[in-house]
Amino acid sequence: MSVLRIVATPIGNLEDITLRALRVLKEADYILCEDTRTSGVLLNHYQIKTPTISFHQHSGEIKIEKIVNLLKDNKNLALITDAGTPGVSDPGSKLITLVREKIGEQVLIESVPGVSALTASISIAGAGFDRFLFLGFLPHKKGRQTMLKEVFKSEYPSVLYESKHRVLKLMEELAIMSLEFKIELKISLARELTKMHESFYEGSPEKIKEILLSHPNNQKGEFVVLIKKINLKK
Repeated sequence: MSVLRIVATPIGNLEDITLRALRVLKEADYILCEDTRTSGVLLNHYQIKTPTISFHQHSGEIKIEKIVNLLKDNKNLALITDAGTPGVSDPGSKLITLVREKIGEQVLIESVPGVSALTASISIAGAGFDRFLFLGFLPHKKGRQTMLKEVFKSEYPSVLYESKHRVLKLMEELAIMSLEFKIELKISLARELTKMHESFYEGSPEKIKEILLSHPNNQKGEFVVLIKKINLKK
């Protein structure tokens, strides 16, 4: 029986990879990469010579059939993304579903767990995130306001991802909706986790916006946004 292993890789610091993950990547027949150039940095660092195949969210049926046929031929594959855990706001879930549908009885799908920006940010957020609503990346336009309303309607704190291009817009949106819903928010913003310029900011949406605007570098990188409702505004 062939094996498809879903392998978590570092989100920044190359040391954040498990011994099991390194062994799996070395022993696989092929490694499926979101971007072979990005993954090449990690693979070269650990002198992993396994052949790579590009697979990302825009890969079509031809690529999926190629992967399915490799598994039918009893090849063992490892799926990685540019960073973090595949399937958690990263490519992977679609492939796993299709493999199960097409050849479920012929393949074993295993998780090789490791780092994730989601769990890394929660681990340093402090109390209040033992239960939470995870929204991943918000839509750019259509459906964005609907998902933001979920933040205010949920009985639990919320966690979402945001890019450098929209993080200021998000703080502005949260500030406006905080007034609308009469709910005070405490934002924790984790930036560039595990990397050289890792930062963690806390405060109201307005305060976070002020911090981001205080220096151009504060808006660079990738962000995890943790949102807690403090109390009702008077």
